[in-house]
Amino acid sequence: MIPMIKKSSKLEHVGYDIRGPVLDLANEMAAEGIEILKLNTGNPAPFGFDAPDSMIHQLIHDIRPSQGYSESKGILPARQAIADYCTKKGMVDVTPNDIYTGNGVSELILLCMQAFVEPGDEILVPAPDYPLWTAAITLCGGKAVYYVCDEQSEWNPDPVDIAAKVTPRTRAIVVINPNNPTGTLYSKDILLQIADIARKHNLVLFSDEIYDRLVMDGHIHHSIAALAPDVFTVTFNGLSKSHLIAGFRAGWISLSGDRAKAKDYLQGINMLASMRLCSNVLAQSVIPVALADEETPASLVRPGGRIYEQREFIWNAVNNIPGLSVVKPKAAFYLFPKIDAKRFNITSDEQFAVDFLREKHVLLTHGSGFHWPEPNHFRIVYLPEMNVLEQLAKRLTDFLTTYRQT
Repeated sequence: MIPMIKKSSKLEHVGYDIRGPVLDLANEMAAEGIEILKLNTGNPAPFGFDAPDSMIHQLIHDIRPSQGYSESKGILPARQAIADYCTKKGMVDVTPNDIYTGNGVSELILLCMQAFVEPGDEILVPAPDYPLWTAAITLCGGKAVYYVCDEQSEWNPDPVDIAAKVTPRTRAIVVINPNNPTGTLYSKDILLQIADIARKHNLVLFSDEIYDRLVMDGHIHHSIAALAPDVFTVTFNGLSKSHLIAGFRAGWISLSGDRAKAKDYLQGINMLASMRLCSNVLAQSVIPVALADEETPASLVRPGGRIYEQREFIWNAVNNIPGLSVVKPKAAFYLFPKIDAKRFNITSDEQFAVDFLREKHVLLTHGSGFHWPEPNHFRIVYLPEMNVLEQLAKRLTDFLTTYRQT
């Protein structure tokens, strides 16, 4: 018998359900000619969002100069623009030398975890989380320990719970703000409390802020790096969402706080960044133009803007469906509705997603895909145009009218 070629045992406990088994089923159905509304990823392009002309023109202009490798950290104009953006956000003493560009934030999360995590290390991660964080930590031999984000408190983290989860093996706290999947925006007070915990226990802060330019209702995003200038912090950001270029893969990290004590870790980041040579040089070239363009993201999330109006509609619509409730998101483009599991006899939220997909041809992501412990949530991406969201609300209403899980 020919032996099977097996995957690495390192992947045994790694999951990424946003692109997991339910998506596989959706793709099978699509291959059979069934039209599937895919609301599992925050990818603006399929829903008619286009990058600003200024960025497209910059790309065309820079095609020839971008043919070669860049410095592993990235081209200087991009890193200078990012450093200036960090200063504008209130971060202290961030220079182009503290910036690394990447092929999106996803690549950089894995790179930073590879350089940081030792087997058995514990990293505090919000629940619900963006599952790539857990996957990267697990792949590197660490353990994601979940701290509570409280739905009754508009999905804000509970600093008391965070402090209670710290053990001698804890090495860092992950902050996802604005949050995916809940769309919440953390208050300055809560961020200060999280920073105090990191300071007290000598922990690193990893802050995922990819949605910081997509904040609604006059709220202000506070970067935790700006609130804790003494705490070593790695801040993740990029252009995929705010400037509608997810496929270009333009992301970065900025390093702030006490870099001297992180010297060895930074050597590890530098080594891994050098091993992959550099990030996409053509995508790097649009970073200065994008960061100078404040109007594009602002136009999406002000009243009358497409993301704002779609948020308003779907939030109201979901809250009017019997058996569902949802906290109003303040940022990004996600809802994380709660479903009355007892009413619908739901014991598996993944099965709920499968059943809805089979019957109504809509792909959602179940809450346990974000490491939420109860089978009573799912995520909606509200990027589709209004008429599509109206159809989504109708299909959800019709489905739940008769649905009982068996």
